[in-house]
Amino acid sequence: MHSAAFLQDLAVVMLVAGCVTILFRWLRQPVVLGYIFAGLIIGPHLMPRPLISSEESIQTLAELGIVFLLFALGLEFNFRKIRRIGITAFVVAPLETALMFFLGYQIGQWFGWTAMDRVYLGGIMMISSTTIIAKTLAELKKTGEEFAGVIFGILIAEDIIAILLIASLSGIGLGESFRLGSVIEIILRLTIFLVASVVVGILTVPRLLRFVARFRNDETLLVTTLGLLFAMALLALELKFSVALGAFIIGAVIAESDEIHKIERLMAPLRDMFSAVFFVAIGLLIEPKLLREYLLPIVVITLAVIVGKIVACSFGCFVAGYDRRVALRAGLGLSQIGEFSFIIAALGVSLGVTSHFLYPIAVAVSALTSMLTPYLIRHAGPVLQWYERLAPASLRSYQDDYTTWLQQSRQNRKRSLPVQLLRPMVLQMAINLALMAGMFLVAVFVERQSIPWLDSLPVWSGGKRTVLWMAAMVCSLPVSIASLRKLQAMSMVISEWTVKSSLAPKQKAAVRAVVANTILFTGVVGLGLLILLLSSALLPPVELLAVLALIALVIGLLLKTFFIRIYARAQVTIRETLTREMVEQPAEPAKKRLNLPDDAELLTLLLNERAPCVGKTIQETGLRSKTGASIVALKRDGNSLVNPLPNIELKAGDELLLLGGPAQVEDARRMLE
Repeated sequence: MHSAAFLQDLAVVMLVAGCVTILFRWLRQPVVLGYIFAGLIIGPHLMPRPLISSEESIQTLAELGIVFLLFALGLEFNFRKIRRIGITAFVVAPLETALMFFLGYQIGQWFGWTAMDRVYLGGIMMISSTTIIAKTLAELKKTGEEFAGVIFGILIAEDIIAILLIASLSGIGLGESFRLGSVIEIILRLTIFLVASVVVGILTVPRLLRFVARFRNDETLLVTTLGLLFAMALLALELKFSVALGAFIIGAVIAESDEIHKIERLMAPLRDMFSAVFFVAIGLLIEPKLLREYLLPIVVITLAVIVGKIVACSFGCFVAGYDRRVALRAGLGLSQIGEFSFIIAALGVSLGVTSHFLYPIAVAVSALTSMLTPYLIRHAGPVLQWYERLAPASLRSYQDDYTTWLQQSRQNRKRSLPVQLLRPMVLQMAINLALMAGMFLVAVFVERQSIPWLDSLPVWSGGKRTVLWMAAMVCSLPVSIASLRKLQAMSMVISEWTVKSSLAPKQKAAVRAVVANTILFTGVVGLGLLILLLSSALLPPVELLAVLALIALVIGLLLKTFFIRIYARAQVTIRETLTREMVEQPAEPAKKRLNLPDDAELLTLLLNERAPCVGKTIQETGLRSKTGASIVALKRDGNSLVNPLPNIELKAGDELLLLGGPAQVEDARRMLE
């Protein structure tokens, strides 16, 4: 009976959602609002008798909806986009989100709400809706305009801030207020978790998916992807973060794989179904009586979101160097809240730290701002004309002069050579330290678990702690050695840069040596203290510590070359993954228009130095005659060549686009690699 009731509830949810979605499509309104309205219809607050028997089962499916929704957002987020969006997004997003958090907190204080209500209201007002903005811009055919690119860049930065906020709120848990120490601890743990999971994920997940894709079986690829998704969500939950964080991270990592387009296609039905259930579950919690009771807060918060985001985003874009036309259009496009606001509000409900009225208020504000978004974007022209007519001429002249000066200064700015050398070194050092911290955190996590064979170790050996400390120390040796080499290089660059050239040659060399050795010694001591700090929860007995440290030192000296080679390979793999540009695969209808077979596939292949075809022309490889596949495009040094001639010589670093049947492109890949 229970399974029959659950099936009945699910059928009601999907049928009502489907009907309401059709209506909202016809009315040209965001589909997300249709799902919420469907939840309101089938819930207990609008109809005389609720249409579903168990809200708990729907809420369980809604939690899966959060996982799939954040996973889908992660798939759209990739690390190459961060490089392309430039400084604008990271100027605008912190400025805007900080202002909106402040406004939300002050509005909550004005209405006399609790501290946690004020904190969650600030979080709810911070993040714009990626889903609603993307669909609105696509429907208005404005995705190719300059302001749309600025909007998407800001949304990426906002997504990062939202994930950090959700993880921090989850880590705070049931606390009644924020303590600075707790927040700092959570941010440090979160940073370590993010860096370690992303680096390890980029090294392993794309290779795993490439191996699975060789079977040419969609079911195998889908099941493997789902396994990675739920495993990462579970890991985040075990580490006291939210499942949303784990889902987003694994989505971003999978976005770096060659199989991203196929995975997006396979995951789309699951994402759409469970996301629909998630938004329907949001509608279930809306109480019309509460909305009438809290009409004033809803109106005030809606106006604060629209006006605050328009002002903050427009000002931030202007400060970052865009003219007022692009800046104002971007501000108008970002003036709403959406899916992240729902997730933050739902988190407050699940943790029991927010009042019962906050969730429906968040939904109502999101619905109102989302319905206004298309009209604001569509009428950006009249708004700009109104501004040009009313703004003082001196203000417009100042804005034009500032924009021109900033754009010229960016074009003329040249960074000094030492800065160019030090920036990547500092970044790599930060990543190395986070990886080391991640290894020791994993060891601490394992130490807290019950593992019989480790628990039964004799006392004289130090027990479980000794084994785990030694394992973490050995695993971190490649990173430690790389960090020492990086410290040495940094000390040389800094000494060359800071010591004046006016000194006598011998004196200058001596001073540079002193500076370099001092920096290196300080770095080595700091690295040693960091290792002791990270392993403080695992340190073996003092009498064993010196012996184990000596053993680790000997291992490091004997296997130094091996560890350097491992680190270099990992670094090359990460760099190739993050610098490779994806080639968009055409949709199925394109195959029909080109009269290609149904099983025709496109495969992207990056040639390395060891590829046997490097140095040969396309004709000399005999690719077409041996495999049946063809090279339809070649990308070299950022330049693309469609249908390259047979006499073109292939070089290392070339990115080839192969066309053929599944077996043909696989044979071609093996032949060229």
